[in-house]
Amino acid sequence: MEEILWLRIFKTIVGIVGTLGNGLVCLVIGKVSSMQTRTNAFIFHQAVVDLLGSLTTLLQSETPLPDPVPSNALGWVVCHVWFSNFVLFLLFIISTFNLLSLTLERYFAIVHPFKYQAAFAKRPRLKVGVAIVSCWIIAVVLKSYNLTIFKVQDGKCVSNAAYRSKAIGGLTAVLQYIVPVAVMLFAYIRISVELKRGADRVGPAPSVISSAAGASNAGNAQPAGMMESLLRARRNTFKMLWIVFITFLVCWTPNQVIFLMFNLGWKLNYDEWYYLLSVAMVAANCCVNPVIYAFKYRQFRKGLREVFCRRRMQLEDASNSGSFTQTT
Repeated sequence: MEEILWLRIFKTIVGIVGTLGNGLVCLVIGKVSSMQTRTNAFIFHQAVVDLLGSLTTLLQSETPLPDPVPSNALGWVVCHVWFSNFVLFLLFIISTFNLLSLTLERYFAIVHPFKYQAAFAKRPRLKVGVAIVSCWIIAVVLKSYNLTIFKVQDGKCVSNAAYRSKAIGGLTAVLQYIVPVAVMLFAYIRISVELKRGADRVGPAPSVISSAAGASNAGNAQPAGMMESLLRARRNTFKMLWIVFITFLVCWTPNQVIFLMFNLGWKLNYDEWYYLLSVAMVAANCCVNPVIYAFKYRQFRKGLREVFCRRRMQLEDASNSGSFTQTT
């Protein structure tokens, strides 16, 4: 159980909001068939992982630890797995690499569309599944280092920092944060450049096709309008993912800087306010993505209306259909 009152309240709020918000994302993507795309498969997985992270945050805030910690298998699990935040940060790192996978999926779809189509021409679901499973495997390998940070001593979980490996710890920090951030930043820059080029090539689509124009002119305008619609949809997804990435940077950077400094030899007190705040910021990242989807992801908002306002949408469609029949 979290002993610091403000941190307990914060984690409880994050856990509840994150569980409800990410559960809603899973519900919408699972129920709306039009949202079951490759991109949304990664968003669905992101929501599942963030949902588990929110539940873990809530449990850590409200579940008391045994005192004293027993010197047996249960004590080892309590200290090395639970108290060390192994489970929580394992889920956070899975979320990081899933965001990296989602970013690379959009990168290849927009910057290298022909390679993208060739890569997913056969068994696309299997390949998405392999990418998702890879996120879990990489995260388990990287976060296994956390199992060595604490030990049971005199009925307490105490730091085992004296026996840590600076090389392994530093490499872990680089691989779990610096490398993914660098790759994602490069991908977003290239995507933005490619979208700008695409917009320049297509140009503004004509809003009205003159009645005097020939059939061939109308035929040429239609593909241009379709291309502009595709670019608009891609820009919407790109802006949403860019905000998710910036939010990820804000929430993750303080904790990962502290973690890197700790592995380079800095003596870290786990009770200091700045470390506790950095962990709280990482936990908060679990609950912000659904808010971003609700405000910036047009396809998600449409799916949300379809799930909760389906009856009203059917009545509106029927009304519009009846009005069209009468006027014709």
